[in-house]
Amino acid sequence: MWIRPAFAFALFALVPISVPAQDLTPLLDAADRLEALEVVIVARDGEIVAERGYDGNSPGDPTNIKSASKTVIAALVGMAIDKGLIEGVDQKVADLLPDDLPEDADPRIADITVGHLLSMQAGLAPTSGANYGRWVVSRNWVRSALAQPFETDPGGRMLYSTGSTHLLSAILTKVGGQSTLALAREWFGPVDEFGIGGWERDPQGIYLGGNQMAMSPLSLLAFGEVFRNGGLAEDGTRLVSEDWIDQSWTERTQSRFTRDGYGYGWFLREIAGEDVRYAWGYGGQMLYLVPELGLSVVMTSDENSPSAANGRRDALHALLGEIIEAVQDQEGDETIIEPEASSTPDAPESPAGALR
Repeated sequence: MWIRPAFAFALFALVPISVPAQDLTPLLDAADRLEALEVVIVARDGEIVAERGYDGNSPGDPTNIKSASKTVIAALVGMAIDKGLIEGVDQKVADLLPDDLPEDADPRIADITVGHLLSMQAGLAPTSGANYGRWVVSRNWVRSALAQPFETDPGGRMLYSTGSTHLLSAILTKVGGQSTLALAREWFGPVDEFGIGGWERDPQGIYLGGNQMAMSPLSLLAFGEVFRNGGLAEDGTRLVSEDWIDQSWTERTQSRFTRDGYGYGWFLREIAGEDVRYAWGYGGQMLYLVPELGLSVVMTSDENSPSAANGRRDALHALLGEIIEAVQDQEGDETIIEPEASSTPDAPESPAGALR
């Protein structure tokens, strides 16, 4: 449930409130120049302080979050470990998916762990990028991912691959006794805004781990807020353990393209002097968390246009940097308005659109 800026008026008589000396409107106005940008949402400590839809897009409309869904899959794996359905990150994939191993497999396949899949260090040739099309026309995506040749030993350099996160979806389906989508809806049930719409499945009916997932920007924000809030839903329900968040945000490898760190489903980077954890999907589907500032930011973009080689991802990072700097300025320049002792606002108790 998000508290929107309009609702702040109804709180005047209840508690002192902080009024930012600088709002984010000019930044979001200027962001209209960014090609393909569709939505920006900024929240601090669970309160949406700014949001904007561009070219007819809305924060509540479902969009394809592409590889940002890898972060959702990683969270579900952590929840499965917390629930005892998976032994831990050191459990061997071969023990979890024995029926899907290729014949005459490379002996190194026995060394791949759940943690290797989470950190993109399985060692298997990626099924992403130029190999993606060939992989998704195979008859069995799980077996095809496991049959890829080794490019490095398990635990070696980062090899970003949707095949790795799809193996995690297959594992979740097996240990959870129901589909990955059903598990996500059940386990994130206490989060009001969380919801997954359309989601592609493989020929065996397993939901595609790490791509082609529809979520609204508000839903992606709600997911991120669970991590920013230490693993708790808004009502205090424990969804993700603090230990899993720490593990997820511990650098285990680096992208050879950006040199950004990578943990379990999260990229790690410093922006505007702050430690940032982020999920990234093709086209510019971004979820940023800045824990020290209590800041959560979602940006979604045209899913059909790349964001890396053309510099668009860097432009989104730069926009986040401007948002961070504005928030940093606010931290040292907020004014406090004290309510009158006996006054009550002339406003409805639940104004339309104030809470959702």
